[in-house]
Amino acid sequence: MPGTYNFWLVGASFVVATLASYTALDLTGRISLLASSRLRHAWLAGGAGAMGVGIWSMHFIAMLALSLPIPLGYDFPLTALSLAIAVGVSYLALLSTTRAQLTLTHLATGSVLLGLGIAGMHYTGMAAMRMQPGIDYQPAWFCASIAIGIGASMAALLIARRLRNDGERNVTRWRVGAALVMAVAISGMHYAGMEAAHFPVGAICGAAKGVNTEWLATAVILFTFAILIVTLMLSRFDARTTFLASAVTNLNGQIVRLATLDTLTGLPNRTTLTERIQSAIELAGRRHNVFAVLFMDLDGFKTINDSLGHSVGDQVLAAFAQRLQACVRATDTVARLGGDEFVVLAENLVARQDARLIAESVLERMREGVWNDNEPLQVMPSIGIALFPQDGDTVETLLKHADAAMYEAKRAGRSTWRFFETSMNEAVTRTLQIQNALHEALSTGLFTLNFQPKFRGDSNELAGAEALIRLNHPVLGTLPPLEFIPIAERSGQIVQIGYWVVRETCRQIRRWIDEGLPSMKVAINLSPRQLSQPNLVGTVLDIVKSEHVACDQIMFEITETVAMQDAPKTIEMIREFQECGFEIAIDDFGTGYSSLAYLQRFRVKQLKIDRFFTNGLDDQGPEGAAIVSAIIALAHSLDMDVVAEGVETSSQLGKLKAMMCDEMQGFLLGRPLAADAFSDLLKERMAELS
Repeated sequence: MPGTYNFWLVGASFVVATLASYTALDLTGRISLLASSRLRHAWLAGGAGAMGVGIWSMHFIAMLALSLPIPLGYDFPLTALSLAIAVGVSYLALLSTTRAQLTLTHLATGSVLLGLGIAGMHYTGMAAMRMQPGIDYQPAWFCASIAIGIGASMAALLIARRLRNDGERNVTRWRVGAALVMAVAISGMHYAGMEAAHFPVGAICGAAKGVNTEWLATAVILFTFAILIVTLMLSRFDARTTFLASAVTNLNGQIVRLATLDTLTGLPNRTTLTERIQSAIELAGRRHNVFAVLFMDLDGFKTINDSLGHSVGDQVLAAFAQRLQACVRATDTVARLGGDEFVVLAENLVARQDARLIAESVLERMREGVWNDNEPLQVMPSIGIALFPQDGDTVETLLKHADAAMYEAKRAGRSTWRFFETSMNEAVTRTLQIQNALHEALSTGLFTLNFQPKFRGDSNELAGAEALIRLNHPVLGTLPPLEFIPIAERSGQIVQIGYWVVRETCRQIRRWIDEGLPSMKVAINLSPRQLSQPNLVGTVLDIVKSEHVACDQIMFEITETVAMQDAPKTIEMIREFQECGFEIAIDDFGTGYSSLAYLQRFRVKQLKIDRFFTNGLDDQGPEGAAIVSAIIALAHSLDMDVVAEGVETSSQLGKLKAMMCDEMQGFLLGRPLAADAFSDLLKERMAELS
């Protein structure tokens, strides 16, 4: 019996198939994001209902598109059964594509079951027509329709699996394209099945007295579109709600992380450490336990940060944090307070010595290995230890006392540890007083310069001077440089103090010249913190030019130890100074770890022998004289002048002259003089020469 198709309904069936496919893909992405088992099952059930209605409607509309020369109708129970089959296979499809893992076996099994289910839905729907005699199916097309159903199911599972991530780029565009491909496959299965159906001539439809097919087609189309569109809208709305909730959760997590952890190292920050120390105080107070706070500061970190850059400094801090965690017990808290300050909270200690063992273990293990892949940096901490309850019973007191002990460790030579002692409070108070005095001195003119004369070894003529800073405070009195210079170095105040020394020295040289006195070459010491400043040479040059002083009137002294910390950079800086017309001297020669190769490359004007070797001329006899003689010979071979510091006895002076030392300075020859007194010395020398 020949049949015809209503192409409007055929087109409508294809649109429904496309929309159903897109809904399935969208639901796959939505369900895969759900963490709650209850929500997953709810969406699986609701999604299977919507998707099943869509697939069933496509087949049913396509069947309604068929017209035969006899009245047609559909048995309600069988039609309902075909719908139930569609919903069931849809649930199976969604369940397969949202599994955590989809193996080849799962894919093959799911495809076969899904394909047979879709075919079962189709042929059950065909049986709902109750044709008498029954429909005759051609075996080839029948098998082809089932094969197409299984193949389409496998393609659908793979596509849905691939496109279930909503976060991928252009995922909506890919889903639309994939939905079209799936609609073609689903339609192909249906029309292959219809091609397999042969209606015998004279057959009648046993369900012809059912509902009007045109009204039924319209109702099914509208109902299906409504269900699928509402399902998509709910899915999008829920996805948006979930996204916003996830974003809020992530934001809250980031806020909590920022509030409790250090962003660079991932360690607890000051706030978290304070809370944990407070908890430790309460717990130890109840149990009468002992715990320790170990305060650490990295020695020389500021120089690394300034010379190699903050990125390298951050890498060093991160590496130190990781190493520190490996050095302490698993139960200890490691925190970063900021900068290069770290704290270890060691709870449940049996005795005071347990804290010492932890500190020694940290120092011992820190000495191992290289810190940075690009720079062979070995960074060591100085450690101060405060114990509860004897060193304090509050968080603030324990941290303050551990900090005081840490500074005592630095004064003891660095890279060591110290327990807190009551006397350290006095040292901390003194340090704070001096820091305040340094701030005050720069703004109120409490600094002064003294000039220690330097004399030629062969003629006793005045060869120049060394500028020495002094601090006269109205409350603290006269502070020796050995007391306030290290504090200024640690606090960073030494940079501005150093620039003040350069400017004041230039002004004094200018006064001597204006008074008609001989212009003196004056030596100025440069500190390690100054040498780490990237614009040091340019700033100094600007100061000298602004005071109208020739650059060759200034000689800068760099200690040997500082010069060798980063010898290539020191060479570069020496060249910059020399190109500007300044002269350079290596100070305290013999006390560091100088390399003769680098000493030759430095090509400085002078070597200054440390006073230790000058004193050795008297204290160590021939051996001391041999060392000084070797240093002088070495310097002369490199075309460098030699200056001996700390000449205090006539025997030292005589031996240095015999060794042809170029210049000498010390209390025997002349004590440091105020500017006016040095001016008088210049006038006396002029009078002697005239």
